[in-house]
Amino acid sequence: MRIGILGGGQLGRMFIQEALKYDNEFYVLDPSADCPSANIAQVTLGNFNNYDEVLAFGQGKEVLTMEIEHINVAALETLEKQGVKVIPSPGIVKMIQQKILQKRFYKEKGIPSPNFSVYRKGEAVPDRSFPFVQKLNTGGYDGKGVQVIENKGQLSLLWEEDSVLEDLVEVKKELSVIVAKNENGETRTFPVTEMVADPELNLLDFNICPAEISPSVGLQVQNITRKFLSCIDSPGLFAIELFWDKNDKVWVNEIAPRLHNSGHQTQEGNYNSQFEQFYRVLCNLPLADTGHRAFSGMLNLVGEKGYEGKVIYEGLEEVLRLPKTYVHLYGKKETRSGRKMGHINVVADTRAELVKKLSQIKSGVKVRSRGQRDM
Repeated sequence: MRIGILGGGQLGRMFIQEALKYDNEFYVLDPSADCPSANIAQVTLGNFNNYDEVLAFGQGKEVLTMEIEHINVAALETLEKQGVKVIPSPGIVKMIQQKILQKRFYKEKGIPSPNFSVYRKGEAVPDRSFPFVQKLNTGGYDGKGVQVIENKGQLSLLWEEDSVLEDLVEVKKELSVIVAKNENGETRTFPVTEMVADPELNLLDFNICPAEISPSVGLQVQNITRKFLSCIDSPGLFAIELFWDKNDKVWVNEIAPRLHNSGHQTQEGNYNSQFEQFYRVLCNLPLADTGHRAFSGMLNLVGEKGYEGKVIYEGLEEVLRLPKTYVHLYGKKETRSGRKMGHINVVADTRAELVKKLSQIKSGVKVRSRGQRDM
């Protein structure tokens, strides 16, 4: 099969690395000739937001998918009409691209998500209680396009763009669960993962799997995943990001229609990874066993603040001496502050051992550069 991927970043790279054990051809559309997938796939230089370029790239492929949701959906709709299998469906991608549509979907389907109001550019700000979270309708990712408005005095900070204004949840823990559905309607769910964010970068710092949650919280997550999978008329692999609040209620924060950072620990921590599962979804094969081997976690390697230029990884040799520890680099030659450059997976017999090892690695590994400090 000729499998096309919109985007050649690290998610595409790790997917192709896993799928190369099967007999397929992999094609990538990306604006950068040295994208992470460049040395393991056939790369077409182009803009995945451009209708004509996406249309031309998708023609002749048996399956077309994506590693980023900020793409031209109109081109996907045309390709689907022409007989190209698009996974997930253009309708699902369109809904998830727009926070307003996404929130309305949750409300219509009875999926618990924080209460919200819609703010349109040029209109009066809806009358609502404080504090609240503003989420731009389109274009946000990795914490970008999201801000908290604490009180009436901060309304001047509101972005004058179409947005969702959402109740601020008092979060006990952030959770994630990755689910899959193939064309036959078969579904599988990975164990719930606990996410710990970097407060400065607003990026996933590290995660812990399985999450330490109560039975009632586990049941709520199970009900959410079942409802979501029953509501979508599309195959795909989806990451459901969740808030567990201080009243033991679980809310959907948002859903990503693709491979996800919170599933990287499945590479060594589970019997099959999210990347293996995604391949099976694309090819409509029996879905893989999602069980976990032990406690596992992932630490993001991101560019240190104040550094920009050719990347240097400090402390990796020490990490490579550790048992049950696995380094994954993304092939990016240049680092900058907050840029995801790789990750490290850890497998352990207990949660305490896992957290200790992740903390030690975090303090010992730095992503810097030889180049001029970015001040």
